[in-house]
Amino acid sequence: MLSLLCLGQLMVVVDVSIVNVALPAIRSDLGFSQVGLQWVVNSYALTYSGFLLLGGRAADLFGRRRVFVAGLALFVLASLAGAVAQDPTMLVIARSVQGLGGAILSPATLTLVTTTFVGPARPKAMAAWSAVAGGGAAVGSVLGGVLTQLVDWRWILWVNIPIGLLTIVGACNLLHESRADAAKSRLDVFGSLLVTAGLMAMVYGTVQSPTKGWGAIETLAPLIGGAVLLVWFVVHEARVAAEPLMPLGFFKVRPVTVANLTMLWLGCAVIAHFFFLSLYMQNVLKYGALDAGLAFLPGSAAMTIGAYSGPALMKRVDPRLLIAGGPVLVVAGLVWLSFIPADGTYLTNLFVPMLLVTFGTGVAMMPISFSAMTGIAPEEAGLASGVINTTRQVGGAIGLAVLATVAASQTVGAGTAGLVKGYRAAFLTGAFFAVLAVLTALFMPKAQAPSAPPAAEPAKSADAGTATA
Repeated sequence: MLSLLCLGQLMVVVDVSIVNVALPAIRSDLGFSQVGLQWVVNSYALTYSGFLLLGGRAADLFGRRRVFVAGLALFVLASLAGAVAQDPTMLVIARSVQGLGGAILSPATLTLVTTTFVGPARPKAMAAWSAVAGGGAAVGSVLGGVLTQLVDWRWILWVNIPIGLLTIVGACNLLHESRADAAKSRLDVFGSLLVTAGLMAMVYGTVQSPTKGWGAIETLAPLIGGAVLLVWFVVHEARVAAEPLMPLGFFKVRPVTVANLTMLWLGCAVIAHFFFLSLYMQNVLKYGALDAGLAFLPGSAAMTIGAYSGPALMKRVDPRLLIAGGPVLVVAGLVWLSFIPADGTYLTNLFVPMLLVTFGTGVAMMPISFSAMTGIAPEEAGLASGVINTTRQVGGAIGLAVLATVAASQTVGAGTAGLVKGYRAAFLTGAFFAVLAVLTALFMPKAQAPSAPPAAEPAKSADAGTATA
């Protein structure tokens, strides 16, 4: 059951980054502009992050297994549409629908992990889930390179279809249906649309700035419109929605608030750095897609090792030190990357800082996820998993938009030296976000021992009693 749930989460997380190494091939084949190319990544990330809260609520209300299967089916269908895309618009739309499927699927995976595994088994199960959630970005970069060079870039989407179908069959046979006893009776769809549209508008305005300028109407209109939508979302949740998608009182729980803010800044710093590492390796070091993908393998291993070490470290070290210490390593790695030269090499300039970034992220992932579920009532388990996933992906989308804008504004000329200057600025900006993660983590209160599970107790199975393992 744990392997099945982790596989479902892996598919979702991998597809955030699997396109990174394939971006040059996608641009050449479908005719994307350099600015428009990032929408292959961000169209997925924004719908994914924008609808995660709705997905968490749906899992609590309609049943975790049912929502898991429904999200996976939508994800597979969108992958099929993207695999046969003939122009940029079709691919961006398919990626957006993929993100929606992932948003429905992903919260159900974490909720099923936290409600299925109890006692000492829960931290171990969450460590496995955190390893997948944290390492998936690196795995996606590796897999994207292998498939793009050995077959074709479209296989980064085709591969989801057989894996997704097998996972659906496994879910129907292995997972027990469960739902929260006090689940909300309605879904706040309007709130979800507000936050998704607001985020998309803000990101669109940000990516317009390098070519149009910050004072241009093409930049200001979406920025102001996005800000208005996000404020409207907060007002809607606080005063209008009878059953809000994200009750603001939820953030009165201090560990939840600090964990989500830390994850937001860490997402800004880390997820986007894979995008720029891929571009540096292919545009500057002249790596092929396969070589670039394989170059991410050490980072993938480091992140997985860091995440799996979480339970053992939490028994010996205050989790607050891990939540702050992991981002410290990320800062060191990104600052190191901000000195990459135009004539650099993988071993000299990329290998060690990449390990610092990925291992530091892995170390922080499990205690952050654990803290984000602390003090949460059973009926709020889906919401809590949706929120922590949302903050990570919103951070990634915002980080990519900001870092791409910074890189474009710093790029001088069309040569390699100009590209490298932009990449350096992007990595240094990422380091600033990681510093914010460290500072935020310092406000985390002392956590309970990991052997004591979070407040969310196992949900009662709808058809097979209480699910335990």
